Amino acid sequence: MSDDLAPALLTINGAIAEVSLNRPKSLNAINVEMAIALRDIFAQLGQNTEVRAVILRGEGRVFMAGGDLNYFRQASDKAAAADALIGPIHEAVSLLASLPQIVIACLHGAVAGAGMSLAMAADLAVAEQGTVFNMAYAKVGNSPDCSGSWSLPRIVGVRRALEIALLSDDLSAEQAMNLGLINRHVDKGQHEIEAKKLAERIAGNSPVAMANIKKLMRQSHSYSLEQQLKSEADAFASTASGEDFSEAVEAFFERRKPVFSGR
Repeated sequence: MSDDLAPALLTINGAIAEVSLNRPKSLNAINVEMAIALRDIFAQLGQNTEVRAVILRGEGRVFMAGGDLNYFRQASDKAAAADALIGPIHEAVSLLASLPQIVIACLHGAVAGAGMSLAMAADLAVAEQGTVFNMAYAKVGNSPDCSGSWSLPRIVGVRRALEIALLSDDLSAEQAMNLGLINRHVDKGQHEIEAKKLAERIAGNSPVAMANIKKLMRQSHSYSLEQQLKSEADAFASTASGEDFSEAVEAFFERRKPVFSGR
């Protein structure tokens, strides 16, 4: 792929969509054009009832090296430049988190700065051996964006999150696995295969159930026990009245694999 093409690409194959960061010559660093492209892609996916799983990946040698520092270097008004970039990329992250589909980050090479934040915003993550993670913001004299400060403490705890963000040390894929930053650590060159396997498994489940599970898990940190119990009851009752639940119950007693319609 070339940096001359669209900065982010969407391909759909049946129930699985693939979103590719496509600035390989710039190590997929986020610029305004990529931020807008991602925002528009996630908005489009949010309206697509046929897609059941999304793979987020990077073209070239890395997943993403962070924000485009050259963009800021050339800006005469860096605060205005920051607003122009952060506005659409934060919209994109919010849309990603609220997608009814499950999003799987497929990681390789460098996963740094905004790239690490974006990877953590996904629902699941797969990384190949040799992948290097780094929050990196402290290295450029700034603080996290793209929901990094929201995701990291929820995944690893506040004390460990502070260490990772303040020191900006490299983390190996093995360390990321131990910290819970990724779900799968696979051999070199196997990350895309593993991500597709996960996507296929998820796409074979009831999309209504998958969406409800995602929503319940994501809101749980902000809800009281009573609020969460109410949300669980509402979600369960709503899903129980649908065709997918009836199909799953019948398939269980008939000892066959259910076929979900998404209704």
